[in-house]
Amino acid sequence: MPDVNEIRLGSINGTHGLKGWVKVFSYTDPLEAILDYSPWILRKGGAEKELAVKGGQVNGKRLIVQLEGVDTRDLAENLIGYEVHVSVDAMPDLEAGEFYWFQLEGLAVRNIDGEVLGKIDHMLETGANDVMVVEPTDDSIDKEQRLIPYLKGDVVKRVDQETGVVTVDWDS
Repeated sequence: MPDVNEIRLGSINGTHGLKGWVKVFSYTDPLEAILDYSPWILRKGGAEKELAVKGGQVNGKRLIVQLEGVDTRDLAENLIGYEVHVSVDAMPDLEAGEFYWFQLEGLAVRNIDGEVLGKIDHMLETGANDVMVVEPTDDSIDKEQRLIPYLKGDVVKRVDQETGVVTVDWDS
């Protein structure tokens, strides 16, 4: 499993006003939780910038953010299209048995009989519960994509990050 040193939390998709505020599409829940992390590592193509968060707020259904050193609309427009990353070290520690989605992505998925169902490609939020999108691998029992609910105890029996395996109670 690759070593993950940072995680993408959103992207800058517009400007707001004349004083350098940017519109941010946040992957966090709630939206404004992205403001808890600073500095932001901004990436677009081969370009990278590190900027501190000066302030931000929810504005309707959007999030607007003021970044350190960005105080004009022109400077803000130059940031459109940048992805927002933060260091994993900046993420709060979780309780035992809890995981960030990025920690689950790439893990192998086996059923309780030991059969390989594939690996977690990504996670989906459905409202009722999170869902693992499991893509087949060369050693999978078949070539089917599976959508498996992430229900600890009921479906997800064990997550072992050391071995890189999630064990599920799931029929083939």
